[in-house]
Amino acid sequence: MYLFANIRNAFLMTRGLLRFMLDEKRRGTLKTNFQSMKKTKEIAEDMSWAELVEEKARIYGDRVFLFFEDKEFTFRQMDENANRIANFLLSLGGGRGKGVAIMMGNCPQYLDVYIGSQKIGMYSIPTNTSLRGDSLLYILNHSDAEFLVIDEEFQDVYDKIADRIEKIKHVIVNRTDGTGSSPLIRGRHALSSAYGHSPKKPAGGYNKEDICFILYTSGTTGLPKGVMYRYGKSSVKFLSIPSYTLYKKSDILYTCLPLFHGNALWLCVTLGLHRGAQVALAKKFSASRFWDDIRKYNVTAFNTIGAMIPILMKQPPNENDRDNRVRFTFSAACPADDWEKFEKRFGITIYEGYGAVDGGGKSIMNLRNAPVGSIGKPSPGVVYRLVDRDGNDVLVGTPGELIFESKGERKSVEYFKNEKASSNKVRNGWIYTGDLVRRDSKGYLYFVGRNAEFMRIKGENVSAYEVEHAIQKHPSVVEAAVYAVPSDLAEDEIMACISVVEGHSLNEADLVGFLKENLAKFAVPRYVKIVKEFPKTETQRIIKKELEKIGITPGTYDAQNKAYVQAPMASCDK
Repeated sequence: MYLFANIRNAFLMTRGLLRFMLDEKRRGTLKTNFQSMKKTKEIAEDMSWAELVEEKARIYGDRVFLFFEDKEFTFRQMDENANRIANFLLSLGGGRGKGVAIMMGNCPQYLDVYIGSQKIGMYSIPTNTSLRGDSLLYILNHSDAEFLVIDEEFQDVYDKIADRIEKIKHVIVNRTDGTGSSPLIRGRHALSSAYGHSPKKPAGGYNKEDICFILYTSGTTGLPKGVMYRYGKSSVKFLSIPSYTLYKKSDILYTCLPLFHGNALWLCVTLGLHRGAQVALAKKFSASRFWDDIRKYNVTAFNTIGAMIPILMKQPPNENDRDNRVRFTFSAACPADDWEKFEKRFGITIYEGYGAVDGGGKSIMNLRNAPVGSIGKPSPGVVYRLVDRDGNDVLVGTPGELIFESKGERKSVEYFKNEKASSNKVRNGWIYTGDLVRRDSKGYLYFVGRNAEFMRIKGENVSAYEVEHAIQKHPSVVEAAVYAVPSDLAEDEIMACISVVEGHSLNEADLVGFLKENLAKFAVPRYVKIVKEFPKTETQRIIKKELEKIGITPGTYDAQNKAYVQAPMASCDK
């Protein structure tokens, strides 16, 4: 059934590998890396983002790379602006081995800081801009950052925890209008002053074992962990393979996902750099403005994650829905029921992918060579298993934790200052993803949910992910968050918070009736609450732990008693 797609994908992948090898030959590292990959399946000579930008600036020069609002930036300007930031950081005492936290919304300056810090061997900490209080304090202190580059609008958030900050010596403020309307607090620096520094590359460098950047997990279910990438194992070079496989030099890639997220930084900006393509950057995701942006920049490819496709599908149909130049969207966790509807409505193709920032570089893709709803099959040579809690292989059709074989001398996944978590992630030569996946009789894989979001209900394991997707099938539901709440008996009860499509009305009892037709009896939520909006990360992920802390509040519908709760009940806050 998928013979043609497999032949096409094999051709594209071969092309990607050949281009990768040609790049390596030009760099003078082909022989070294070929030998190391043959021996350990690892690259001995990787590169930083700073080196990648320098390389592409030499090749493409004044070709436009980045579009942001009504501004354009060439490959050469990206490199020179990164040099200016590097020289600025050096003037403040920055240098090899020192950390700079970046708490900024999407803008070109973000990339300048991220790339510029690597010019002088510093490490960056892309920081979630939705963090507040102790959550923000934890990351800034845990990361040992000495520098903080922050948007002006987040200064008050930082000021509330400033007296408990341990190591930050320099706060650099990015003023959105360039100058700002009020004086900076004494001792703080304006990021705009950095652009008066020399555009020449400063002296400096790094050791391969030095930290390149730390990307913290979202922390939606617990304390975030800092996934550590070293300069010698940055994965930058490997990212050229999917770039050459998927994209053309004439492509215009679009991202509205935050740059502190691996999807935007790696799968859009970095792939665009490798291919010499162009990138259109938006400040944030907006369902109402999304397609206007796509048309404005003549976008040919974009990425989606989580609830983005269901949210776009719930927007009112428009006669110009198919008026776009997009060849495909690269999706993560697209609901199977929306897949073909989305393709038909907007006239584009969906490619589905699986990967994680702490996945040891392992990924799986469905490039139209697997069934709708599947993440595909791992590439040839990638060894994986699906296992139960005791480490035994599960049967076909049964969800099990996805684990990948890990070989090589270096650690596949490292968490900053958390050896226990690192050891738990990679055990006995296997990377434990924490993701539950099932396999069908033909070997295709399907994402089921996170281990941490599985609930034990009436003796049965229930995936919050699958219940959420069942709820989102209802035409009046925009988004849903499903989680466990305490039960009067043993184990748990299921609670669902939902938001409703604008202009629609929805009765909770009717929703429960709808779910009884689509879910096993034990998986139907007992409690349902309609909310106007959810607490979210900047990547549109609902922060369930905040909902769990609130618990069952008055006005929540209790399907078991067919009545609304009158008084607050115990929360699930642990």
